[in-house]
Amino acid sequence: MIKNEQFILSGSGDKTISGDVTYDETYTNQPNILFVHGFKGFKDWGAHNLVASNFASAGYRYFKFNLSHNGVTAAHPNEVTDLDAFAANTVSMELKDLDTVINYIVHTYPLSPLYLIGHSKGGGLTIIKGAYDERVNKIVTWSAIADFSSLWKKEQEEEWLSNGRIFVENARTKEKMPLDVTLLEDYNAHLEEFNILAAASAIPIPWLILHGDDDVNVQFSVAQQLAQAQPRAKLQKIPGANHVYGATHPYTETALPAHLQDVFNKTLDFLKE
Repeated sequence: MIKNEQFILSGSGDKTISGDVTYDETYTNQPNILFVHGFKGFKDWGAHNLVASNFASAGYRYFKFNLSHNGVTAAHPNEVTDLDAFAANTVSMELKDLDTVINYIVHTYPLSPLYLIGHSKGGGLTIIKGAYDERVNKIVTWSAIADFSSLWKKEQEEEWLSNGRIFVENARTKEKMPLDVTLLEDYNAHLEEFNILAAASAIPIPWLILHGDDDVNVQFSVAQQLAQAQPRAKLQKIPGANHVYGATHPYTETALPAHLQDVFNKTLDFLKE
């Protein structure tokens, strides 16, 4: 029987990290999977809960969580509504949040291996963790970025530094979402530490790179860049797939979209190796 349990941890600043774990209680010795969502994403977006149930049915304990400053609140778990928190987010905060959740998992289940799956910006965070955190046993990236500064336009930086804030559009809702200059300042202060390609080249553990060749948000060439940085990584193209593998928000179907099912199958095969 599949169960879902919630947890709340102390996040960056004065925010909390809300998370959940999905598992099938009939299995023993379940490996842990931790999913890291992307920019403008959240743990209950689209088909994420269905993916969690599928991994649980396959014998994995599947954790996902909201980064503390992703703008999702307990009152509105399915939308980004706390734009002040979203604006104040930084890569440092996200890496700290990810570390907090990993600490929680490895202390709760010290004997189980830990695998990370990161989507888009979450893929970038996952690559950095995979390179430098020896508690992580394998990583899988879905549509991962190779540079945090790809999330904004270089020509916006001057205006950003002078005005203290820029706006990015949410493609789904068309809402203009604010980003405070603290994000840029934090990135510039940690250029070496936040260098995803450098981290990619240092990854010592098995790594699967999955990417759609019809991804207009993060081009397939980015996946090729990552694979070139780490020749031991396994790159698999998902033909015809977009950035979210056919999922939408909200997602009400009982089966995964075909491209996301392919991603699930390839991820599962890799984790079983």
